[in-house]
Amino acid sequence: MNFKSLIFLCLISFFKLNAQSIIKSPDGKLAVSVYVNNGTAQYSVIYNEKTFIEKSPLGLKTNVGDFSSGLTLETNITQNKIDESYQQRNIKKSKVQYTANEAVFSFTKNGKSAFDVIFRVSNNNLGFKYKLYPQMETLSCVVQEEVSGFLLPKGATTFLCPQSNPMTGYARTAPSYETSYTLDDAVGKNGLGNGYTFPCLFRVNNNGWVLISETGVDSGYCASRLIGHEDGLYTIGFPMLGENNGNGTTSPGISLAGETPWRTITIGETLAPIVETTIPFDLVKPKYQASKDYQYTKGTWSWIMKMDNNTTFPIQKQYIDFSASMGYETILIDALWDTQIGRDKIAELAAYGAQKGVGLYLWYNSNGYWNDAPQGPRGLMDNAGIRRKEMAWMKNIGVKGIKVDFFGGDKQVTMKLYEDILTDANDFGIMVIFHGCTLPRGWERMYPNFASSEAVLASENLHFGQQSCDNEAISAATHTFIRNTVGSMDFGGSALNKFYNSDNTPNKGSKRMTSDVFALATSVLFHSGIQHFALAPNNLYDAPDWAIKFMKEVPTLWDEVRFLEGYPGKYVILARRNGTKWYIAGINAENKVLKTKLKLEMLASGMEVKCYTDDEHLNGNVSTFKMDRNQEVEIKIPRNGGILITN
Repeated sequence: MNFKSLIFLCLISFFKLNAQSIIKSPDGKLAVSVYVNNGTAQYSVIYNEKTFIEKSPLGLKTNVGDFSSGLTLETNITQNKIDESYQQRNIKKSKVQYTANEAVFSFTKNGKSAFDVIFRVSNNNLGFKYKLYPQMETLSCVVQEEVSGFLLPKGATTFLCPQSNPMTGYARTAPSYETSYTLDDAVGKNGLGNGYTFPCLFRVNNNGWVLISETGVDSGYCASRLIGHEDGLYTIGFPMLGENNGNGTTSPGISLAGETPWRTITIGETLAPIVETTIPFDLVKPKYQASKDYQYTKGTWSWIMKMDNNTTFPIQKQYIDFSASMGYETILIDALWDTQIGRDKIAELAAYGAQKGVGLYLWYNSNGYWNDAPQGPRGLMDNAGIRRKEMAWMKNIGVKGIKVDFFGGDKQVTMKLYEDILTDANDFGIMVIFHGCTLPRGWERMYPNFASSEAVLASENLHFGQQSCDNEAISAATHTFIRNTVGSMDFGGSALNKFYNSDNTPNKGSKRMTSDVFALATSVLFHSGIQHFALAPNNLYDAPDWAIKFMKEVPTLWDEVRFLEGYPGKYVILARRNGTKWYIAGINAENKVLKTKLKLEMLASGMEVKCYTDDEHLNGNVSTFKMDRNQEVEIKIPRNGGILITN
């Protein structure tokens, strides 16, 4: 062999060991590089020539092969252009044009197919998933570990929600995505020892922001979390063994050929791409046809102020009247209706509500064997035959939807339960809200009757403790940038009571520290196609007329969202559009008055607008003015206050 041939063979060998390919977004700013480095698959991400994800691992370990080492990247890379449009009424943008570049990277091990990694890269967003192939005659496998990782550059800070210990909390119902966020913390930690719940937000020094999550999770896989490591690497973690009372496997099983859910990364030099992203919905498709034209509605619920003892026939009838007076279409009847009202009286309430244009949502306990929550109805949602019989009864009396609570786990068996409830409910024309639950992962588009999920430290905690009220503004200025960016959030807020008790009695129960304008602003900031607000009948006479009028008119469906200003945990100002009407909403959690100048290009110069503001004592005021020719507005928001501007 001559010298030139030897050099050529060495180069070929080097290329196979250290192969690299690049896929870019349509605008060319976001670039993903895929490598093989000494037999391990890796990728990295740059945006605008700045590194946001350093070389990070790819691969899977399964019971039919370890596909995390000894890999070769094939040179025949399949590439496609994605150009799709879709309409989705119940997400942050009603009409979406999704344009992306797709590349399929094939990896082999010992000369045999191992897996493909499918990357889709759109402007500011990317998603990747694995496709596994049959191994000889083996047509199924268990994914024991996914080694996918995300290595943040040195100096990055984190905005994360720690995963709780399994079988803890109320009636051993955790985890349910209801722990408090840590803000602007250092990388290299692992929460309470269990990693972090999706979505996960990172600030990459002064370069910008990274949001990491997943989408497309259904009965064919488990839901995942991020595990933190000392060097700033975060890897995919499967559910904990103790979840669901130890029942069900932690490792998902898939048929071969089969695919995993999408891992998603959103990158922005500002927070606008984070707040405005539609990537959770871009990457998925509907799993079935809607059985009817589902309506997204506003409603009220008594439980948030009046608690368990008032889930009674007279109180729920009062709330039907209250919803009707507000022009709302539903009420939510919470736990214990089965024993404190009874089925015959529920049917009577449904008939009474129908006369007034108000439908019912009914609460159900999800549990069979996985927690100790005592509230009824119990044992009706975990068995297909019993569940469908119950849903047939609901359809017969005209129930609009259900709220199913207390799941407490992310295992594949639990994902199947979510999907089974949604699928069965669609057969009977019933919408579904989940509480005490996991994060929705593209479910608004996947399941046409999916209404919303809690998966957040929600409004009930404002009732339960003063500390939650003291921190309400901080939490609200956090959820807008993290939890609510990837899916509907059933927070159940916008209270106008000064005190969280049955009759708004002063100095009884926890005290709301935020203003009425703040409450109105969160009805715009917090997105969910179905909203059950924390209003009470007494608000018709003890809340400001302008506040009640606004809450009657505020929509729950939006055509567009634009991020204007803010910082997680400090303040947020954004704009949402419904038809031709814009709602600019802001809140302030800082210990000082927020003063800023907004450029509101969506409001024409000379246009008359209405403005809701707070003074330094959090007293609300409503005024009107005309937009100046520069379309600029100077605003001031006191701590725990808000602002609203509408055309």
